[in-house]
Amino acid sequence: MQPKNTGFADRLTTAAEAKKALLEKFKPKPMVVATDLEAREARRQAELEAVRAQRAAEKESARVERIAKAEAARRAKMEADMAAIEARRTAIKSRKALEKQDAQSRKAARMEIYGRMRPSSESAEYE
Repeated sequence: MQPKNTGFADRLTTAAEAKKALLEKFKPKPMVVATDLEAREARRQAELEAVRAQRAAEKESARVERIAKAEAARRAKMEADMAAIEARRTAIKSRKALEKQDAQSRKAARMEIYGRMRPSSESAEYE
């Protein structure tokens, strides 16, 4: 039994046909052209604008949130500073009140000592 295409010319034609078939695979095929190409482009642009608007809104909300956090931190720091100042004022006031009370008690003790040093009746000296 003899194989088909045994001659040289037959092999050349078979190789050429195979090469043609291989090249046919790479040729561009006819495509179906979309009838609503403008509508697709408009829809794509609308989606793009929607995404841009959403991102801009997210950026704005993040910016507002960042500003609010900074303001809250500033207020908290200011309140802490005011509390520290008020605590110092209270400490100074209480210290001064204690000093005043101490001075008054020392003065009262001095006056009591001076009172004992004087003669009991001043009228005895004048008589």
